Amino acid sequence: MKRLVVGVLLASSAWPQAAAPAVPSYKALKFADLPAVKLPQVVQAELPNGIRLMLLEDHELPLVNGFAMVRTGNLFDPEDRVGLADLTGAVMRSGGTRAATGDELDERLENMAASVESGIGETTGQVSFSCLKENLDGVLAIFRDVLTEPEFRLEKLDLARVQMRSGILRRNDEAAAIAGREFASIVYGRGTPYGWRSEIPMLERVTREDLRGFYRRYFFPKNTILAVYGDFNAAEMQARLTKQLGGWSAAQPAAPAFPGVRMQPSPGVYVATKNDVSQSFFQLGHFGGKLNDPDLAALEVMADILGSGFSSRLVRKVRTQMGLAYDVSASWGAQYEHPGLFRIAGSTRGEATTETLKVILEEVDRLRATEVTEQELTTAKQILLNSFVFNFERPAMTLARLVRYEYFGYPKDFIFQYQKAIASVTRADVLRVAKAYLKPADFTIVVAGKPEVFKQPLSSLGRPVREIDLAIPGAARPEPTPPAKPAGTEQAASAPKPAAVKQAESTPEPASGVEELRRIQTALGGVEQLAAVRDLKRVAEVFLMAGPNGAMRAKQTSYWIAPNVYRQENEMPVGRIASFYDGQGGWVVSPQGSMALTGPVLDQMRGQLFHDFLTLILSDRVTGRTVARGADGVLLIKEGANSVSLYYDPATGLPLKIAYGAAGAGMVEEVYDDYRAAGNIRLPGRMSISQDGRKFADANILDIQVNSGLKLEELSKQP
Repeated sequence: MKRLVVGVLLASSAWPQAAAPAVPSYKALKFADLPAVKLPQVVQAELPNGIRLMLLEDHELPLVNGFAMVRTGNLFDPEDRVGLADLTGAVMRSGGTRAATGDELDERLENMAASVESGIGETTGQVSFSCLKENLDGVLAIFRDVLTEPEFRLEKLDLARVQMRSGILRRNDEAAAIAGREFASIVYGRGTPYGWRSEIPMLERVTREDLRGFYRRYFFPKNTILAVYGDFNAAEMQARLTKQLGGWSAAQPAAPAFPGVRMQPSPGVYVATKNDVSQSFFQLGHFGGKLNDPDLAALEVMADILGSGFSSRLVRKVRTQMGLAYDVSASWGAQYEHPGLFRIAGSTRGEATTETLKVILEEVDRLRATEVTEQELTTAKQILLNSFVFNFERPAMTLARLVRYEYFGYPKDFIFQYQKAIASVTRADVLRVAKAYLKPADFTIVVAGKPEVFKQPLSSLGRPVREIDLAIPGAARPEPTPPAKPAGTEQAASAPKPAAVKQAESTPEPASGVEELRRIQTALGGVEQLAAVRDLKRVAEVFLMAGPNGAMRAKQTSYWIAPNVYRQENEMPVGRIASFYDGQGGWVVSPQGSMALTGPVLDQMRGQLFHDFLTLILSDRVTGRTVARGADGVLLIKEGANSVSLYYDPATGLPLKIAYGAAGAGMVEEVYDDYRAAGNIRLPGRMSISQDGRKFADANILDIQVNSGLKLEELSKQP
């Protein structure tokens, strides 16, 4: 189950567990047949200045949403200014327009319960808006100004640069994030746009004129697709957009093709030494493919059988039968215009690292040797087809796909071509593509962990072992301690190393941060007052910037009973989703039915609960949890496989944000703001969430109730 909303989770698996109420087996649940995928009636047109329009009427709610997709991306960054596209996308909105500053736009939009956002990713630039139907004209005017005449004010560029610099300085905090980042960079090639990463000296070179130049080159009408969906008449909307955007006359030569991928494997084992972790995070694999590859369907079925869900081979063998890995998964990555990445990712106990990798490689070889079973094939195809349908359960979600097909030049019926291809995959197809596409000898294997605890040296994998240099250019660093020689590097000691791959440095054990944590507790009302909270209810308005249709609003109500009972209800355009957890198990109810919390969904819930604001602040009272001092204003909190960096203001003691690695999401940051009284304590009234440096969601707290007498028997009832 994919994560639909990043919530404020108010429980912790570290507390003693309560007995779980009886939950019916998922096998007893009955589900209606899945609906067929249907293409909505999308009106396509073109404005006189060349903007392509895609309009979709949806009168279910009095809302209007839209997004302009511009053919650009950070693949066009200059080599000496990697990060320019990201800065341009961020400051395009925060820097305001000729008519108003970014702060003035914030106030206007807040008064209309609306949003306008901007950003630039790898192969797309986007400016989006969301509003009530009654405020459409006012919001469209702001959207137009952000899209056509951004001002890129210097103070907002400086602020965005500081934020990106802060992210760079923290990029080695989480071992999981290191493994994912380094794997992609090594496979694509560090010397290519797909493997580049932004560094502090590069950010310092970026000027306001650089942002203006990047914007002028790519943001013009003929390089733009504008999609709008919601409660409107299509003909009237076209007239509105003509009036608002018809005067935009900027012109440039057509955008160039995106850079090609250097299809050269980088085999070997690459070690990122993290002496402050007890487990290892790993990723291994090589290039994947494109979405229009003729064998895509068979490859996705193959990857699903190998490592997707509890019935997959890797989970059954590596995790369930042998108990080696905390988590493991496999996926065949495909992109629209360039090859994605085939990767196997997971985490394991430090001492079992090499053994885990050997078992994974054996399973890959087995997949390439004999046909899968009929049951494996049927299960994988059903999972893919079912999840495929859920991506199109609302017209707006399908529109988002159609816009991307138009943007990347895919046929409009690609949806149905893919669906038919999945249904027709055979056991012979799976074996054929496994033999043809999986090349274990070419695997890049990246391990982030503490090599000195590995029971077997990595060299026993029979591949060259190299160290990854985690140094951050431009960061002030103390003199390093003598490096510890990682296990398994003996055979590769004399092999030449790439310029970007060097000996990693060991780090001393961090000092206790309990004293600093107690200062934070005092700033929030005192440790006794915080510990006296027995239940809490919180109502929030959540705005998702990265929903499947571009943007989405949700009302989120969270309930928590100490020590570990939690319920969350999300009212979203796609329907109502509720979940319940009591420390041992629970359930999820969605428009598709109900299911017990099991497997990866249950594991995800437990991991999320570790990041809870209230229990993190009381980490010195949780058995098995450690609190260590990091850099100035940073505490490192760990418990088992979970870890988080807590940033606080040394002047006030108030928490500023937390950062942690999450499977499938990279580095996650939750920024806290607007502290307010809640009973006898203070809690954040606003939270901003980002994934890998990109804004994901904002949450505004509407109401907080402390110790209101919540009851377990009420929270455990399914809606």
